[in-house]
Amino acid sequence: MSFVHNFDPFAIHFTGDLGIRWYGLAYLTGFFLGYVLISFLAKKKKINLPVEKVGDFVTAVAIGTMVGGRLGYALFYKPHLFLEWGNSFPFWGLLEVHKGGMASHGGILGIMVACYIYSKRNKVSMFELIDLTVTSATVGFIAGRLANFVNGELFGRVVEGPTRWAVKFPQELYLWLEKGATEKLKSFYLVVEKMKPLSFQGGSLNPTSDEWAKWVDRASQVSYGKIQAFVSESIFRVQAGHPEVTAALGQVLSPRYPSQLYQAFLEGFLVLVAIVIIWRKPQKPGVVSGWWGISYALARIVGERYRLPDSHLGFQALGLTRGQWLSVGMLAIGVLYLVYSYRKDSEKIGGWL
Repeated sequence: MSFVHNFDPFAIHFTGDLGIRWYGLAYLTGFFLGYVLISFLAKKKKINLPVEKVGDFVTAVAIGTMVGGRLGYALFYKPHLFLEWGNSFPFWGLLEVHKGGMASHGGILGIMVACYIYSKRNKVSMFELIDLTVTSATVGFIAGRLANFVNGELFGRVVEGPTRWAVKFPQELYLWLEKGATEKLKSFYLVVEKMKPLSFQGGSLNPTSDEWAKWVDRASQVSYGKIQAFVSESIFRVQAGHPEVTAALGQVLSPRYPSQLYQAFLEGFLVLVAIVIIWRKPQKPGVVSGWWGISYALARIVGERYRLPDSHLGFQALGLTRGQWLSVGMLAIGVLYLVYSYRKDSEKIGGWL
């Protein structure tokens, strides 16, 4: 039987949606390790950035990453967020980061903009700054993908055939709700039996099998709310270690590739190894980030073959995902960027040896 994902997204949980999440800690880890690495190179005089300015630079990159990541997610995946307004804080859909939604391609563009602005204000080569950023950011990519796995988000496609490392993600239930997967939701009654009666809007829900089937078939706003209550509660109980609910979910969920771990290895670890090898000796500014862009794009194209595409986008031209097509464009730009970096007349920097 495949492992049923039961990790809690909160490192420290206060109440409701309030707490310290592993995803936020992943970002902090990436920024901290970036600061350590760039400070080390600055102290060794391997780069042209003074030690006293490293903190300001990392802060600028952090802002560029967060702003670019969110804007990129809205632009590339959910444009309606620009026009979505609510009645509660933070009111604008674009600012509802707590609901998830960051795009790595957008984050990369945000980093480049931040490096450009910083280079103009401090008279340091933009290409050199980008080299520093992508090298340290790769560790952040590893942490980020691991956090995606802990959150149970961006999970993989269904595994065809038996495999020892398939994972069943309870967050798949939200996909059933979104797609109106009637038969799958009816099979979820196996889990409902382990949770009923369930408190709901001042009362309790204790449906029979026939009543549950009618709720699913009716698909009204009222029945949807009742079904969603059981879905959310089942995920909460799995994360809390409830064995009966976990076992029941294991019978109805699909075994999937842990694509987040695949991408942590491909986009993170392997790309980091490649960059460490390339920068073992001094290189012209832009060479390291050029190779990084090419290797990341290739890793992303491969890794996305195991990841389930966004439900509202699905597969696109030639059976590729939106992330793969963005990576194809990134690959082309990376090649041009690398050729330009090799050809321009500039002094070499960095080098681990």
